[in-house]
Amino acid sequence: MNIPRFLSAFILSCLVALTASAQRDGLHERLTNLPHVYINTFNGRNVTSKTTMVYARMWYVDEQDNVTFYDSLQIRVRGNSTAGLAKKPYKLKFLNKVKLLGKGYANTKKWTLLANHGDKTLLRNALTSLMGERAGLKFNPAAKFVDLTLNNQYIGNYQISDQVDVRPHRVDVEEQDVPLTSESNITGGYLLEADGFNDFTTSPQGPNNSPTGFHTSRSHVPVRIHYPDEEEIYPSQYNYIKQYINDFEARLFSSNFTDPLTGYRTLVDSTSLANWYICTEISANVDGFFSTYFYKDRDDSRIYWGPLWDYDIAYNNDNRTDRGGTNNTERQLMKDYGYGDSNGCRRWVKQMWNDPWFARLVNRRYKEIVDEGMEKYLNEKLDSLVTLIDASQQLNYQRWGISTRALRERVLYSSYDRYIDDLRLFISRHMDYLTTAFAALLPDAPEPDPDTNTPDFIAEENTYYTIANSGTGTCLDVDIDNDELCARQRDEDSESQQWYITNLSNGYLFITNRATGQALSDPSPVGSTATTNTGSVIVLADADSTDTRQLWDLVAQSDDQYNIVSRWSQHAANLQGGNQADGTRVISYTSDDRNASSRNRLWRIEAAGTIVEDAVNDVLQDYALAYDTYDERLHFGADDRSALTFRAMIYDRSGRLVDTFSASEDYSMRQLPKGLYIVSWRHNGRQNSVKFLK
Repeated sequence: MNIPRFLSAFILSCLVALTASAQRDGLHERLTNLPHVYINTFNGRNVTSKTTMVYARMWYVDEQDNVTFYDSLQIRVRGNSTAGLAKKPYKLKFLNKVKLLGKGYANTKKWTLLANHGDKTLLRNALTSLMGERAGLKFNPAAKFVDLTLNNQYIGNYQISDQVDVRPHRVDVEEQDVPLTSESNITGGYLLEADGFNDFTTSPQGPNNSPTGFHTSRSHVPVRIHYPDEEEIYPSQYNYIKQYINDFEARLFSSNFTDPLTGYRTLVDSTSLANWYICTEISANVDGFFSTYFYKDRDDSRIYWGPLWDYDIAYNNDNRTDRGGTNNTERQLMKDYGYGDSNGCRRWVKQMWNDPWFARLVNRRYKEIVDEGMEKYLNEKLDSLVTLIDASQQLNYQRWGISTRALRERVLYSSYDRYIDDLRLFISRHMDYLTTAFAALLPDAPEPDPDTNTPDFIAEENTYYTIANSGTGTCLDVDIDNDELCARQRDEDSESQQWYITNLSNGYLFITNRATGQALSDPSPVGSTATTNTGSVIVLADADSTDTRQLWDLVAQSDDQYNIVSRWSQHAANLQGGNQADGTRVISYTSDDRNASSRNRLWRIEAAGTIVEDAVNDVLQDYALAYDTYDERLHFGADDRSALTFRAMIYDRSGRLVDTFSASEDYSMRQLPKGLYIVSWRHNGRQNSVKFLK
């Protein structure tokens, strides 16, 4: 039957009007304390395909028994190994964007319903999401438990979760232009996956005639491009990201891969790398390197790691015995025994462990995570989740049975509590094992100098400093156009000559520039000693206080003159040739008896200004940054927030970059611990930074 266009539009508008209408209808009720989802496909059609969507209607009954109705959504089976199970996971696609989980979550069409059928606790995915949030990973998929009835048949406890895609409140990178133009910036964002299932094509696909994935040149790691998706990606974007990942891999396996400048380190975000890797090992996710998400943002040279995804068979829940002849991961590292060595990215991780920097990074960050109480946190969250789904899990196992193997369960019990006890005991024992296992992988040679230092200089909080050479009077400065460190004639009004010096707990100093937010870094080669004269030019780097190259000591030679000594190499900062010309470089130079007399190596540290404490709420040009203490939310205020196209960086009090966010979006601080934070951003050629206390 042909329907006139005006009538078709009228019918569609009626469907939209019906969508998301909330009321109590007396027909759809909750069976437990959890929300209940009712889905009826049109004509009662079975949902069995991973590729064919089936149209359906949905009723969502919330905790207050309000019913929200959604018409003309689509549903299909999702997953790989789990797609063939009796209790199937599903993908939902709504007619319009919906905030299915309410305020603070994504507003989008695509959502997932995880069955968790291979996990008798039903909680491994949700618990891992909470662990990622605690560790500081930027995006952690939502975990909302519901009961599900499909075509009038109750089918169990399910978890509403985010689809892993590029959206605000999901993987929040800059979205690419659609359609692409000759002026488009194709450096980001990209969402990628090291996909052991090879679930992509390497031949041209879609309307723009581009493949949806590739295998890396050296190690043949299968990389799927999730964003831009196959309907939008252009050949230029495909070629750019393929070359970028191949360059990363080439650096990682090069002969000088440990070099901080020419090796792989400049292409990875160390914070997300450490947190993602440690969460993978804590959970003992055997698929952690078989299926690994990572992403790249616009005008950012680094790979960011995460989100964590698919943890059904983690935490010792895989009965296969092809990992060292055992199926017990309690005393195993996934970098040695996880899957993904030949068809994932495990070989990348194993190569990183050959870098002393990575070994120290993992040990340092793991100690912090343990000291911050991760085990206690996971147990508390596990307790609350068990209480939350108790009635639902009982109903679920009346339907499916609790002592029957569904996927790869390593152990089978007759009671739900036994599965929870098994999970809890594994976390405790495995975290103890990781402390020893990580420490055993530390390089034999100690770090270039001791872990602690007795400082000669204590920086005042809330103060900017100028750093002037004793011989010439010229000041450390930044060549903004080239991102290079140099010395220039003093300019009292120049923010690029002002430095923020942070006192670290180990007695060393972390020195960042007011104008750029970058840190002083020593690029001297591995193995440099105090008396090894390399003459490397001191550089600026993205601030990372966990990087030994960015730590310094101010050694007093008189009441007002200091040597700036690198923790990494023990070299002293030297004004090259004692030249007073603007643009003169500063080099990492031999430390010896001349440190006390060579004016090229002596510097005066002078207070240059005070950071305004209440600047968070000051109006800055035509916009303002505010922190809502009730909602623990950072946000920029402006007449038109969409015009704020820059990104802001959040640093902790030690100067470590903990996250970034788009100025046009709110940012929740709830996942970050209490303390002092610095927010920095660049807008209209000006670098801004403010401090606030959470």
